[in-house]
Parts: sequence; structure tokens; C-alpha cells
Amino acid sequence: MMKISKLLCAFTASIAMLTAVMPAAHAADNVIRVGTDATFPPMEFVKDGKRTGFDIELIEALAKTMGKKVQWVDIDFKGLIPGLISNRFDIAASAIYMTDERRKVVNFSDPYYRGGLAVLVRRDDTSIKVPDDLNKGKRVSVQVGTKSVSYLKDNYPGVERVEVEKNQAMFDLLATGRVNAVVTGRPAAVEYARTQPLVRVLDKGLTTELYGYAMRKGDTELAEQLNKALQTLRVNGTYTALTDKWFGKAE
Repeated sequence: MMKISKLLCAFTASIAMLTAVMPAAHAADNVIRVGTDATFPPMEFVKDGKRTGFDIELIEALAKTMGKKVQWVDIDFKGLIPGLISNRFDIAASAIYMTDERRKVVNFSDPYYRGGLAVLVRRDDTSIKVPDDLNKGKRVSVQVGTKSVSYLKDNYPGVERVEVEKNQAMFDLLATGRVNAVVTGRPAAVEYARTQPLVRVLDKGLTTELYGYAMRKGDTELAEQLNKALQTLRVNGTYTALTDKWFGKAE
């Protein structure tokens, strides 16, 4: 009996340890957990202590259409895909490009906005007129975990990359002259240049790509619901109203 009791205690302890490391389950059936790195205006950022931006408002509108509430999870950009896979949240919504590499490990919603990589430079720097000028040994800041890093590695071997954790850190390095340029998503580059007259965005971009919301491979029902809700918002005018609000009306 003593041996059995010890075995039961060991088994119970093992189950307790396993439960402790298992990801938390859904808070409720009507809740969607959404991971974001809210440091990328105008897509997602914090203003007056609250999350806001195009992604934030679009996700909230999508959830409402699906009859669900949103539980936001704040996380660094580089942790979005790992956090999604490990079930910390159900959707990653943070201006994520739908790349072939990411498609190997996650599924994406239908594309919801067209973006691409752009180059941001100081307005008084006449040595960078087109993206190819970056290859002349320029110091370029990029955010860890974003496509900017691999894109520069593959296509601009002459660049000296300066990798930082946060989106704002890239802009700070440029503003203080510690780097020659920033490579980031065009919406964020344009928004920053709009508020900072000392910098400008090169007319010629590096890429044209699509943003999508990432989900786990097995969550096909959630993907179908999200895509259906996105189509509803496109039809009823909500999507257009949000793009007009955050990016300006199309010419």
C-alpha cells in the first residue's frame, strides 16, 4: 500500500506540474485572445494609455461582427508567432506580412491591407536618393523579428544593419543621426514622416506586400469566421470608414 500511495502521489505531482505549464484555455467561448505589439502607428499603438490604430479598431469590429469580445495580449513582435503557436492567444494582429516563411507555421486570414517595406531617411541627407544607395555601406535600423531584417540580408549585403527591439527605437536612431536610414512598413514610415518634418520617405519602395491576421494551422473554423466577418465589413462600409480614418481617403 505504501508503494501504491507513493506512486499515486508522484502521478498527482506530475499532473500538477504538467497542468502548470500548459497554456491557459479560452476565458470564454465568446472571447478571442489577440496578440499585438502596439508600437507601430498607425496600425497599432498606445495613446493616452489605450490601444488604438487601424489593426486595433478593425479587430474590434471583426469580433463584434462575429459576436465575440476581444482580450488583448501585449507582446514583442518577435514573440507573436511563437506565442500564437504555444496557444497564448488565438490571433496575431500586428501588421504582419503574409510571407511564405510564416505560412509554413501559421495560417493567415484573407489579406486586409496592402503595404510593403519603405525607406525612411533624414531630409537633409542627399546621399540616399533611391534604395540602392543603402548598399554603399549605410547604417540602417530595423526591428528584430520583422521581414526588414531578412530582406536586407538577402538583397542589400552592403548595408550595416542596426537591429533594435522596438519600432520607436529605429526612429530615435534616425532622428539623432546614429543611423542613415530606417527600413520598415510603409504605413508606419509615412505616419512618422507626417509628424516629424526632419525625415522623409523615399518615393521608391522596397516591396509591395499584403498584411494578414495569423492563426494556428488547425483553427480553420476561426479563420472562416474571421474571413466572413471581414467580407461583411467590406460590404457594409465599415472597412472603408476605417481605412479613410487611418490612411486618408483614396484619391
